[in-house]
Amino acid sequence: MGSSIFSIGVSALNAAQIGMATTEHNIANSNTAGFSRQQIVQTANTPLFSGAGYIGQGVSVTSTTRMYNDFLGTQVLQAQAQSSQLDTYYTEIRQIDNMLADPKAGLAPVVQGFFSGVNGVASIPDSKAARQTMIGTAQSMISGFQSLSQQMTDINTGVNSQISASVATINSNAQQIATLNGTIALAQASGNGQAANDLLDQRDQLVSQLNMEVKTTVLKQTDGSYSVFIGNGQAMVVGSQAFTLQAMNNLQNPSKMEVGYVSNGAVMQIAESSIQGGKLGGLMAFRSQTLEPAQSGLGRVAVGLATNFNAQHQLGMDSNGALGGNFFTLPTPTVTSSTANLGNAAVTATITDTAALAASDYQLIFNGGTSYTLVRAIDNVSTAITAGLPQTVDGVTINLASGAATAGDTFLIRPTANAASGIALAVTDPNKIAVASPVRANAALTNAGSGVATAVTVNATPVVVDPAHPTTDLNLQQPVTITFNTPPTTYNVSGTGVPATEVNLPYTAGAAITYNGWTMSISGTPAAGDLFTVSSNTNSTSDSSNALLLAALQTKNTLVNGTANYEGAYAQLVSQVGNKAREMLVTSQAQTVLVTNTQQQLQSVSGVNLDEEAANLMRYQRAYQAAGNAIKVANTLFDTLLSLK
Repeated sequence: MGSSIFSIGVSALNAAQIGMATTEHNIANSNTAGFSRQQIVQTANTPLFSGAGYIGQGVSVTSTTRMYNDFLGTQVLQAQAQSSQLDTYYTEIRQIDNMLADPKAGLAPVVQGFFSGVNGVASIPDSKAARQTMIGTAQSMISGFQSLSQQMTDINTGVNSQISASVATINSNAQQIATLNGTIALAQASGNGQAANDLLDQRDQLVSQLNMEVKTTVLKQTDGSYSVFIGNGQAMVVGSQAFTLQAMNNLQNPSKMEVGYVSNGAVMQIAESSIQGGKLGGLMAFRSQTLEPAQSGLGRVAVGLATNFNAQHQLGMDSNGALGGNFFTLPTPTVTSSTANLGNAAVTATITDTAALAASDYQLIFNGGTSYTLVRAIDNVSTAITAGLPQTVDGVTINLASGAATAGDTFLIRPTANAASGIALAVTDPNKIAVASPVRANAALTNAGSGVATAVTVNATPVVVDPAHPTTDLNLQQPVTITFNTPPTTYNVSGTGVPATEVNLPYTAGAAITYNGWTMSISGTPAAGDLFTVSSNTNSTSDSSNALLLAALQTKNTLVNGTANYEGAYAQLVSQVGNKAREMLVTSQAQTVLVTNTQQQLQSVSGVNLDEEAANLMRYQRAYQAAGNAIKVANTLFDTLLSLK
């Protein structure tokens, strides 16, 4: 009986000692990231039967349990992945928002400055200083476009660097998780199935770090190892084997970094849309949803302004009496074939309608035969092209220049993405600014009526008055005479390029009169015999007719399907980015609160409470002391028995 009492005391002593060690371990790791508090599990030893019944035989510590809730842990991972994505997105978009909305460094001030220069020339057409100022403001506007474009390019370079760094971190975490899988399996097998608590905490912490980079799915296997997946089910860890991601150039756009999955030595590009959550998902979402549309939106303003200004400038006449040329130069839309294409087709694109342009890139996919699918990147709207190329979509004409495509071949079309960086000034000589109109209308001094001729406008597309007698004077050099008959309700038109049948035409005050590539009108009531002559302009230095039309382009709705002018289209871009930035700020803050709440719930189970551990330490200390006293009593009993002999 004495030995039984002694062994019971020893078991109590051991249990108290293990309890104190576990408590001290919790206290020591109270600030260790990812640590879960541990708790011993005590079980009464099998009792011994005696004549007095079953007598207890003390206590055993059967295991040390990790206080962790898998459900709450999964919730924390999900919340953290989303929070990391939103935080990353907001950090990046804030750069563009600040850049575009800056009232001093944005585009709006330089566009206004340029058109102020145009208005200055329209007010004083013969002033060389005004013309030189217009060229200076044009160059400032070009610098504004190029500066904004370069900043976006720099942001894209930063995104590429961050993607590479994130991929390296993911690979490192995956390798460490795989290593721990093997270590945990070995430790638990050699420990009779006892949980390797600290190793489990280390692995969960690595999973959390991996999840902050990209959203992960974790499946727990029967041997205690984790299988970790990302994206559309790409395995990163299976048992003790880790798989690898690789940062790679986009197959169609070398300036764009993508993520590839390495399998059997080959690298397969992962679809950008399948990478969700974490820092990597935030970078991908920011680039596709904000950065690339912003680049295209800025380019759309540059294309619209330059194209429309060029078209009107070509209809004017410069100080040397020559017709105007392009005032700006622009790069052509870029079309890039995928490096994975099997065919040799070369596809080109041209902008044919600036009003219909969308601020987006496009993906052209050849289906076989004459069928293509065109996907607009900004909203994933698909357009079926069944009749082959060329075809025009959103103001962009797509053409098969040469070669032949193979089914599955893809082409990246970027109509406006590079326009802001490539816009340049074509006119540097002030005398070559086409300020005047090539033609002008004059009323004869002998006219007796009240008829007044309006300013003559040159038609961008010459209008054929009579199909049987097409316009021949497209250079606007031959004079045309309008003579009113008796009574003055009809008139005759004569001149080179005018059909001989143009007699006795009914007169309507203010109605358009179009010949030889120009349009004018006469208001009032002309008298019989009154003459009006439309001829080449010989006073090009002091005429500002075309400059007025150029200045009017500032407020003309020529973009976004005729609903916005240049500043309005830019304001829409600023508004879209600003609204998205505010959305990211609000959702990011809300998600941060959610992460905090879920972490607090998990910590209520897994966290170390120092007050509670201090109480446990005292409790186990008292138990240890009591067990020692029990052993002392047993020792006294043995001494008494020995003294009896």
